[in-house]
Amino acid sequence: MMDLVMKNLVMKDLTIAVTGINSIDNPGPGTGVARSLREADSSPRIVGLAYDATEPGLYMDWLFDRRYMMPYPSSEPEVLIERLQQIQQQFGLDCVIPNFDVELPLYIQCAKELESIGIRTYLPTKAQFALRNKAKLAEVAPSFGLTTPKTITVTSVKELQEATAELGFPVMVKGPYYKAYRALSQTEAASRFHQLAAEWGFPILVQEIAHGIELNLVGVGDGKGSHLGLVAIKKMGVTELGKIWSGLTIHHPALINAAEAFLRESQWRGAFELECIADRDGTIYLIEINPRFPAWTYFATGVGINLPERLVQAAFGLPMVDLSQPPLTAYEPGKLFMRYTYEMVLDSAPLQTLVTQGER
Repeated sequence: MMDLVMKNLVMKDLTIAVTGINSIDNPGPGTGVARSLREADSSPRIVGLAYDATEPGLYMDWLFDRRYMMPYPSSEPEVLIERLQQIQQQFGLDCVIPNFDVELPLYIQCAKELESIGIRTYLPTKAQFALRNKAKLAEVAPSFGLTTPKTITVTSVKELQEATAELGFPVMVKGPYYKAYRALSQTEAASRFHQLAAEWGFPILVQEIAHGIELNLVGVGDGKGSHLGLVAIKKMGVTELGKIWSGLTIHHPALINAAEAFLRESQWRGAFELECIADRDGTIYLIEINPRFPAWTYFATGVGINLPERLVQAAFGLPMVDLSQPPLTAYEPGKLFMRYTYEMVLDSAPLQTLVTQGER
């Protein structure tokens, strides 16, 4: 009976929830994911999930059919499951696409129980998620044919001083989940150390700076050593936090090969992003493995590779879009991505509704 239901299911019958809709100076991936789903061949109903009533995605009526406030991901699994069940009973909910590193461990832990009540995910396993730990990249990168800049983990000011003495300035000072800052002096490094520790906890990473072209790659692993699509880009303009503001699509065989090796070795399931730097001699340094869609996900959709749509299709066993083209020719190189800011002028009633009722 279930096979018959799945056979007759199409995207437009589904309700998909998306987190990470804080489209601010450090934008979350959620609005790009939602925009991609909205432009799928058969657009599903889309629910926006937020942790703060001021997240801009909550007010983007053209993207989301319904919006809900969520308990913080530091809560117990039962709290998350109960809230998602409430949404399911009230509006319908078939799938959740979480887009924050910090919430993924909770969703991974709850994945089987969520599926048992009819809410699907398409996520890496706990072991796969551990591979992207910033402090362990130096151990795993060689198996993908990559190297990493020298990195030292620190948990005290004394260790920070020892790390900067060893690496020399300038260095990158990075949080365990988010944010990375260039530090030119010990005073600046200490300031960033305290800032990141207060916001994200320990360990803090101190990393030598690799020089070259910044490359990013987004894809969706199929959990069997292959993928549902890959798109590589070169960063052109970035913010103070290193977030892409403009970029170009590229065909970079060495980066594609590294991504395919990563997929073979890890058997990764779900969305991922590789952040790399290619130096003049061709060495590719792995900077980060992000275990979810990046904020620039819609760029891939805009050049013809709708990865959120493919992820949902895979989660439900739906017929896939044509994947017969090889990844190097499935999209055109030289397509430009340009981010911009946009102001919405609204009545305050939606904000009051979200604060008092937790939904709109």
